[in-house]
Amino acid sequence: MIMGGNQPYFIPYIGYWQLINAVDVFIISDDYNFIEGGWIARNRILENGKPKFYNIELQHASSERKINQHYISEKFDIDKKLLQLRCVYKRAPHFREGYALMEQIYSCDDKNLAYFLENSIKIICDYLSIKTKFVRASAIPGNCELRKEYKIFAQCRYVGANTYINAIGGQKLYAYKQFADQGIKLGFLNSQKIHYKQLWYDFVSDLSIIDVIMFNSKEEICKMLTQYTILWEE
Repeated sequence: MIMGGNQPYFIPYIGYWQLINAVDVFIISDDYNFIEGGWIARNRILENGKPKFYNIELQHASSERKINQHYISEKFDIDKKLLQLRCVYKRAPHFREGYALMEQIYSCDDKNLAYFLENSIKIICDYLSIKTKFVRASAIPGNCELRKEYKIFAQCRYVGANTYINAIGGQKLYAYKQFADQGIKLGFLNSQKIHYKQLWYDFVSDLSIIDVIMFNSKEEICKMLTQYTILWEE
């Protein structure tokens, strides 16, 4: 069985979905500390040809608390956020599909940030016909007390995985031998360059998956999900 995992991010870029699609089980790491200025509660959309941050307002965000200890602010204005999307993407060929997905995501009643993000990830996976199983890290006994790669070792044992795939940035964090010593094969997903038409603008890469959905059909996106290589130890 192949396992992957990452912190829950808000409508992340295409590489996140490639990783989910590449594994049998995906661990949603909701028990990591919240990263201020990171991608947990924000991403980027296209506004007038330029990348623009698009975020969720939170109650008292702090890097000293876990992701699952954060809540969406009562002042978070869903109508305003949807209007922003309508203004910047109304001419996109698949605006209707992307807008409907965001309406569905925002309809979540649970204001716990981790649960809200998990729900949004599952909604987009359903749209893209991704069948990967999800497990919340905080639901794994003893996982919260472990650190770094030892969390992953415990997660692999919990789900019965003998292979772990991480995003390419994990090369700075994890070593092949450490995993091999635990009987786990380690690989890193390296996304290929993806290019698509964004109206008449020069292409801006690595925007939110919502940008991808606004400008591409479901069939086109499913092809993008396979545009990567896995780097294994030689």
